[in-house]
Amino acid sequence: MATAFASRPPNAGPGVIPYITAGFPKLDDTVRILREFELAGCLAAEIGIPHSDPLADGPTIQKTGRLAIDNGMTLGLGLEQASSARAHGVSIPLVVMTCFNLIHAYGLGRFVFDAVHSGVDGVIVPDLPLEESLGLRAICQSLGLAFVPMVAPTTPDSRIRETCEQATGFVYCVSVTGTTGARQNVGPEAYDLLTRVRNCTLMPRALGFGISGRAHLDSMKGACEAVIVASALMDSLWERGHADAASTVARFLDEMLRDPT
Repeated sequence: MATAFASRPPNAGPGVIPYITAGFPKLDDTVRILREFELAGCLAAEIGIPHSDPLADGPTIQKTGRLAIDNGMTLGLGLEQASSARAHGVSIPLVVMTCFNLIHAYGLGRFVFDAVHSGVDGVIVPDLPLEESLGLRAICQSLGLAFVPMVAPTTPDSRIRETCEQATGFVYCVSVTGTTGARQNVGPEAYDLLTRVRNCTLMPRALGFGISGRAHLDSMKGACEAVIVASALMDSLWERGHADAASTVARFLDEMLRDPT
């Protein structure tokens, strides 16, 4: 993962990390969508493994998660799909985001081992407090799986510093106080958070929650190293992509990544 960030040109804007709910729109769409992320030139990909009682998910991610669960998605199957994506030529870093209950039920050691052997590079667990993450972090460190923490505008500086000291891969910076969802503007609290994180670490910062298009990408140049686009992409798939998810993803990313000049 460090190589992907380091290989970005010095004056380039933030890299794009798109999110996909594994098993949405159809159970077997995940690999095709991950291949589109690769073809579009994305920095990395975030694979969401849905849970029946999500914590930080807004309406869009909640409804895609419900459909994916109805389709038969599980944590184990999500890891199998990551492995299949690797077998089909996907080489960008893959980061799994899921709730701790799923990892706990699967088994911490088994999860990290299977994730690494499936070609997953990192994990994000939004509902796992730093004080309770030592066990999972230790296993991740021993097997080489990045543990990516989240910080928010409400996170005190002391907490940001402590969190960054335990981070590997990158730091997920939540742009707003609230749940996921596409938004019109990136507010000043997001820029302030990015500055406070930079004061604590040189690790790459990825801004998520609300990033929805090219204008946001341009506005973040020089402010962070990556942006995570989730709800806007899932909205596009929900509205247009059930028949041909890969084509919908390709169009969305082309519009976001194409330089208008």
